[in-house]
Amino acid sequence: MHAAAQAPQQLTATDRDRLVQAVGAKVRQHYFDRQVADATASALVAHAQAGDYNAVADGEAFANVLARHLIAASGDNHFTVEYTSHVFPDFSKPPAPEFQERYRAAMQQADCTFEKIEIRPHNVGYIKLNSFPDTAVCQSKAQYAMRVLNPVDALIFDLRDNRGGYPTMVVFLASYLFDHPEYMFNPRDPVTEQTWTRSPVAGSELPDKPVYILTSSRTYSAAEQFCYGLKMLRRAMLVGERTGGANHSGILHNLDDHFAVGIPEHRPVNPFSNKDWAVTGVEPDVKVEAADALATAEKLVATKLRRRRSDGQPTMVGKAPSTGR
Repeated sequence: MHAAAQAPQQLTATDRDRLVQAVGAKVRQHYFDRQVADATASALVAHAQAGDYNAVADGEAFANVLARHLIAASGDNHFTVEYTSHVFPDFSKPPAPEFQERYRAAMQQADCTFEKIEIRPHNVGYIKLNSFPDTAVCQSKAQYAMRVLNPVDALIFDLRDNRGGYPTMVVFLASYLFDHPEYMFNPRDPVTEQTWTRSPVAGSELPDKPVYILTSSRTYSAAEQFCYGLKMLRRAMLVGERTGGANHSGILHNLDDHFAVGIPEHRPVNPFSNKDWAVTGVEPDVKVEAADALATAEKLVATKLRRRRSDGQPTMVGKAPSTGR
């Protein structure tokens, strides 16, 4: 990386050429398909030679146009280019201890972003969760939430203000909802033991309980992984708006102090579909305005529970394709 420096007010032709070359080099080095990587890097150079970047002097605008061209050339929605007017950390190194301490303190102050945990009328559990925090910091809080709601007859996750977070927490919470391990697809990660739920969780009474997830256009990233996985596994009904479609890029690679490129480094193994939520978002099962999602879900829950109690049968949880674990 270059020495820390204030972002230039306007990008020069030299800046743009340097960044195009740097992006191309990182793509060739790290993208999982070498043939596509070469073609994609060459496409950026062709855009530069055609003068397509000549009028772009703003850093954020240049990052956005580079990302669009990476996606168009590769056909992969998971490329990103990031810009900051401050200074990026060195993404090749683990977070500094002071960052971890700040994060831990922030999570403690915010109650690990579990804004609300309560049992609502008709014995319906409700979790308002505004991020998926790091399990290394917040696992005990997540365990507490699921323990409090263990006796409920149905469960609502409110993710309307959830901006994402850690896939480890996605898998951890989902583990309570199954009586056997299930694969929680994440386009950023290869298939490993960590991408499967740790189901069944000892003592959990939730695997046969109806689950509803409230969504909005502000539901992003790891929250979309949670929504997508549970929808594809037919384990939850989504109520609200289409999610934000935040890209799941691969590891970020520094280009300089102010630019970084996110490159998918593993070929995604998606057993459910040929596309995920990148750019397009996750479509809800019941589409309503985000402000009306909770009331709508509660009506759906009440109807579901009445039917369930009248026929005396447990709600069946659908099966989805397996990755062959």
